[in-house]
Amino acid sequence: MEFGETFFWFVLIGLAAQLVDGALGMAYGLVSSSVLLGMGLPPAQVSASIHAAEVFTTGASGASHIALGNVDRRLFLRLAIPGVVGGVIGAYVLTQLPGDLIRPFVYLYLLVLAVLILVRASGRMVPRREVRRVPVLGFFAGLLDASGGGGWGPLATSTLLAGGGQARTVIGSVNAAEFVVTLAVSITFFLSIGIEHLQIVLGLLVGGMIAAPVAALLVSRVREKWVLVAVGLLVLCISLYQIGHALARFL
Repeated sequence: MEFGETFFWFVLIGLAAQLVDGALGMAYGLVSSSVLLGMGLPPAQVSASIHAAEVFTTGASGASHIALGNVDRRLFLRLAIPGVVGGVIGAYVLTQLPGDLIRPFVYLYLLVLAVLILVRASGRMVPRREVRRVPVLGFFAGLLDASGGGGWGPLATSTLLAGGGQARTVIGSVNAAEFVVTLAVSITFFLSIGIEHLQIVLGLLVGGMIAAPVAALLVSRVREKWVLVAVGLLVLCISLYQIGHALARFL
């Protein structure tokens, strides 16, 4: 497959991922990593490429939420600071492990996130209660996000909303904090392994920018429940297939 053709495939992946992310407020990294890992790319390079592209998309999203007054400063800091620590650790660990060793765990992680999304779509969340350990949530969300190439939004946003947080400030604060975490993770990857697959970064970035206004229209027309169900089933099928494929190689 030549560079031009490969690039346009990555544009389509970024386009689809941003459409989902714009409709849900999450899952850009989840969808992108699922597809890229399915293409056989190394987990570290997948996560590095996605985070490099997300620096721009999360920056624009965070700035918009700040301008609209959707960011709770205290919640932002409690998420961002431990999120950076977790993200840097996750990125460093991922670059030190062989791709074949970490890949099955990444698929298991994606499987868990798929189930989380489907549970959210069904409306069967845990009883509403205040989330007291927000820094711990931020740390693990950053750790898993760097390790899997996605997961900050599904883990942080879903947990805070299930705990009774106000949707406007939760989504705004999580998106703003995501920019800081993504920037830290991207710098860690760059210093550790560099950015080898520039066509992936540029493709995801271009696709994401094209899809952004379309996603804004989509979110006002499609019920969130059905989008959640579609994403959950898609990632569930991809992760189960890849886990089955990995197990078959060892049996």
